[in-house]
Amino acid sequence: MNRDHLHHLRKDYAQAVLLEAAAPASPFTLFKTWFEQALAAQIPEPNAMTLATVGSDLRPSTRIVLIKECDERGPVWFTHYNSRKGQQLAGNPQAALQFHWVELERVVRMEGRVEKIAAADSDAYFATRPKGSQTGAWASPQSQVLQGRVDLDAKVQAQAAHFAGADSVPRPDTWGGYRLVPDYWEFWQGRPSRLHDRLSYRLQAGQWQLARLAP
Repeated sequence: MNRDHLHHLRKDYAQAVLLEAAAPASPFTLFKTWFEQALAAQIPEPNAMTLATVGSDLRPSTRIVLIKECDERGPVWFTHYNSRKGQQLAGNPQAALQFHWVELERVVRMEGRVEKIAAADSDAYFATRPKGSQTGAWASPQSQVLQGRVDLDAKVQAQAAHFAGADSVPRPDTWGGYRLVPDYWEFWQGRPSRLHDRLSYRLQAGQWQLARLAP
């Protein structure tokens, strides 16, 4: 890669500001506002977020997941419990999430404890998925090594045939939802000359403490 070209890749941010006087007491309130603005701006996949976990070997790992629910308790996503991230979360339930809405020059970060949601709630969401995605959840041994695409296709075809006559596809026990219960939020708004606005919310004694961070 050309170093000089990379050195000159830069953008000045000037769309909005983020000041303490306009920050609500609850970080979820601000997140909800920003998420609704991302939806209104028709950003591609505004619910896509980076999930960071750490395994027993202390190596961090990231991947993109999709937020499917969110309230004051925290955001929810769905995946295989036996996947790499599932295994890492089983050993270390601390994780971090990040949204990057490039078009709005905004980033939201969360850190906290991850917990599985109730099985009934996972069942309810699984029932809303297209049948192809449901059978795919049964077919894919997520994160395990495959012999090739033909191996995966064969597994999918086998599960599709198995459930072909079924009125509904049950949720696999190895698939379901996780919720991150945040104790830390950070909101980043791009500003000119790299002097960005960064506001953090840290949970202390049951109360959110707001602070400004240097860019």
